[in-house]
Amino acid sequence: MTWRIFTGDGRSDPTGRAWEALPEPPPWRWREVAITRFVISDGLRDAVNAALHLRRPLLLTGAPGSGKSTLVSLVAAELGLGEPLNWHITSRTTLIDGLFQYDALGRLHASQSAAGADGDDAARVEDYVTLGPLGTALASRLKPRAVLIDEIDKSDFDLPGDLLNVLEEGEFDVPPLVRDARGARRRDGEAVVHEVRGSDRATYTVEGGVVRRTHWPVIVMTSNGARTFPPPFLRRCVRFEMPTPQQGFLTSVVDGYIDNVKGKDRKKIEEFAQRLLAGEQLAIDQLLNYLYLVSKENVTDATTRERLERTLLEELSGQ
Repeated sequence: MTWRIFTGDGRSDPTGRAWEALPEPPPWRWREVAITRFVISDGLRDAVNAALHLRRPLLLTGAPGSGKSTLVSLVAAELGLGEPLNWHITSRTTLIDGLFQYDALGRLHASQSAAGADGDDAARVEDYVTLGPLGTALASRLKPRAVLIDEIDKSDFDLPGDLLNVLEEGEFDVPPLVRDARGARRRDGEAVVHEVRGSDRATYTVEGGVVRRTHWPVIVMTSNGARTFPPPFLRRCVRFEMPTPQQGFLTSVVDGYIDNVKGKDRKKIEEFAQRLLAGEQLAIDQLLNYLYLVSKENVTDATTRERLERTLLEELSGQ
């Protein structure tokens, strides 16, 4: 296979099938492969087990690309928890985002667009409620679910504490469902059950508008160290700081994915480790990306290799 799949000369393949030259993604881009080749330290393994025994969230701190997010997939796969539920945090994220979303405008439009009994059916409140990742995990009755709460350090000041309060209580109200349940109960006196969609597109039962925990979810929170957390929050977590990868660790990761790294290319592993120890912001997948490409037989031109090194191994400084 040629290195230059794209030439930039503007000439199209008359067969329209040039896309067939696209290679398979690198092995670490497949989650199924990544979790089987994940290199885990004894300290991290013990931290995971401590969190599981204590039913506490695991708070992982470390540089981007250090494997924090992959860990939750590994735990979920080994324990049979199904696909992890992912909740990515930004500065605008609120606790409600992780619990549920309610499309009030959509329901109003449906009510106005239909008439009579058909209109009532079109505007059933449960059709406009979707559980968020954390809400889905708390609503799961079949088995515990694993939740990745990614980059919790980007949240506002109150979110971490509010989040752990919900986990401790194990339940939360969905106000539109609560209102609907109260109105229906006044009419016939029976308990009201709603069927709502989770963030995984499965359907979950909510009684009386209140989501109540059956199983304690497995929570993994990640932090890039952009902020400090208050002691009450830290006290209720099992904490583990991902250490700066050493040369031996990097070698194990590289050898787990790439078979034919030889000669001067292996020297890059040592150089990369030294840059990390010097405090440079780098992610392990940068090293994998570079070595994966230059270890291919058709990437032998020295100028091309230099360009790839500048492009792929540049520090993550945001400049």
